[in-house]
Amino acid sequence: MDEPSILLTNDDGIESAGLRALYDTLTDVGDVTVVAPAGDQSAVGRSLSHDVTVREHGLGYAIEGTPADCTVAGLGSLAPETDVVVAGCNQGANLGAYVLGRSGTVSAAVEATFFDVPAISVSMYIPVRDDAAYEDVQVDPESYSEAARATKYLVERAPETGVFDHADYLNVNAPVAEWGPAEMTVTVPSEVYQMTATREADGEIQLHDRIWERMADGDVPDPKGSDRRAVVDGEVSVSPLTAPHTTEHHEDLDALVGEYRSQG
Repeated sequence: MDEPSILLTNDDGIESAGLRALYDTLTDVGDVTVVAPAGDQSAVGRSLSHDVTVREHGLGYAIEGTPADCTVAGLGSLAPETDVVVAGCNQGANLGAYVLGRSGTVSAAVEATFFDVPAISVSMYIPVRDDAAYEDVQVDPESYSEAARATKYLVERAPETGVFDHADYLNVNAPVAEWGPAEMTVTVPSEVYQMTATREADGEIQLHDRIWERMADGDVPDPKGSDRRAVVDGEVSVSPLTAPHTTEHHEDLDALVGEYRSQG
């Protein structure tokens, strides 16, 4: 394909090092327009606003809104000729099936698929022992170089290979560059779920994802082929995913619905 038009967004905010790392790399590939939140919008999922304030920024546009807002504003108004949307690079991994709906990074990519625009969400695993600790970690900008290299490779090659004829978006998770050059592997989101809720003496309930502790120790229950296993093993995980909710025909549900009127 000719030089692509790339819409770059994220959920960490337009000033984040991860977004800058992708911007600097992707400008060698195509025409990059940044439409990103003005501030941190982590873990807001696909929350959407009715109207948003837009201001020009040196990289493109800063939006007073969510990642989904940025995708809609970008594809619907600011950069309608976009060929591919890239969301990231997130400071912290987005791994596991249960995380996909929470992540603002992933949600920005999902939103793009409803415009029939292929998308790639990109995150970097930071080996910490708590699911919120990565927010306080000072990350060297060079740590994003493996994630940026993987993103460039996929943006350059995936569209022309037919990948997006079968997948609506790719969820990419890369290790920190300090781990050395990584292999890339196709994965599925892990089904392992280890959220806990503990009620404290003061009445508050602590919600905690214990999988991060196990990841930091390199001891995860995830099988080979899962996104989490790949990243812990030092590989770049690429999960090809579809966005619309799927439905299946269930005879039991047909029978239940069929009896509804007679129960009135």
